[in-house]
Amino acid sequence: MPLDFSSGRKPLLEFSLASMTDIVMLLLIFFLLTSSFATQNTLPVNLPNAAAATPLEEQFVAVTIQADGRFFVEEAEVEADELLPTLNAVRGTRTGVAVYADEAATVGQLAAVASAASALEMRVAMATDPLSQGDDAR
Repeated sequence: MPLDFSSGRKPLLEFSLASMTDIVMLLLIFFLLTSSFATQNTLPVNLPNAAAATPLEEQFVAVTIQADGRFFVEEAEVEADELLPTLNAVRGTRTGVAVYADEAATVGQLAAVASAASALEMRVAMATDPLSQGDDAR
């Protein structure tokens, strides 16, 4: 006498996509939120290449030095002698200065920004573009 182990129920022919839709929505929200954490400078400068680059945190005040020698603090143009008071006014709780200097900027211009940051006891980070696979180190 053979044993019958069937339950007598029909197999499930429908599949609910509600749980999969929830997971897709959560992943979409996660990627949308985390993509906004990347800070980008909106003023166009040619950043120098570097072999090791560290992403800048939101703890930095952005200072841009363009090829023609103009200074921008948080996208507002300032004169070189106004760097210290301007940095002091916009820094808030930020503890560093991120320098976005064009390749044509001089060491004197970078020194002016570093001097103003040092007077305010702020650290200085130089923004660079990471080297591509085909680029050679200079």
